[in-house]
Amino acid sequence: MILGFIRELAEYERESDAVVATEADLLRDGFGLAADAVTRLKPEMPARFRCVMAEWHGEVAGFALFFTSYSTWLGHHGIRLEDLYVTPALRGHGIGKALLAHLARVAVDEGCGRLEWDVLTWNEPAIRVYERIGGRTQTEWRIMRLAGEALQELAAQANDHR
Repeated sequence: MILGFIRELAEYERESDAVVATEADLLRDGFGLAADAVTRLKPEMPARFRCVMAEWHGEVAGFALFFTSYSTWLGHHGIRLEDLYVTPALRGHGIGKALLAHLARVAVDEGCGRLEWDVLTWNEPAIRVYERIGGRTQTEWRIMRLAGEALQELAAQANDHR
C-alpha cells in the first residue's frame, strides 16, 4: 500500500522512474520486518521512519511518511515530513490537511521544535494549502543532495584520511 502511494506520488511529481524502493525496504526500515512481513529483524534496529495512513469512508486515501530530525540551533528534535500524498480522486476533502494536523499533534506531543517538509516550486495547489495552515517557504535555503556515483566517490575519499 505505502509503495503504491510512493509510486503514484513519483508519477505526479514527474519522476516515476526514480522510485527504486521495494516493499522489503519499507518493511525493514519502517517496521523492522524481513521481506516476509512477519519475521522480526534485529530488535535493536530503530525504525528509520514512521507512517500514518488516511482513510475516507473506509477507503485508504493517502499517507504521510516522516522521521525525526534534529535542529542544532533549537537544541531539539523535530519532524521531517518526507512524503504526503492523497489519491487524486479524494483530494479536496481536507485529507491532506488532516494528515498535517496529525503530524503537528505528534510534534507537539513529542516536544518537537518544528515540522518541516519540501514542496516542488511548481506545485502551486500544495503551496497554497501549506500557506493557509501557516507554513512558510524558506527561500534563503536550497536543498543539496549527494547521491549515486558522487556519493560513492566522496565516501572513498574518507579512506584516504584515516
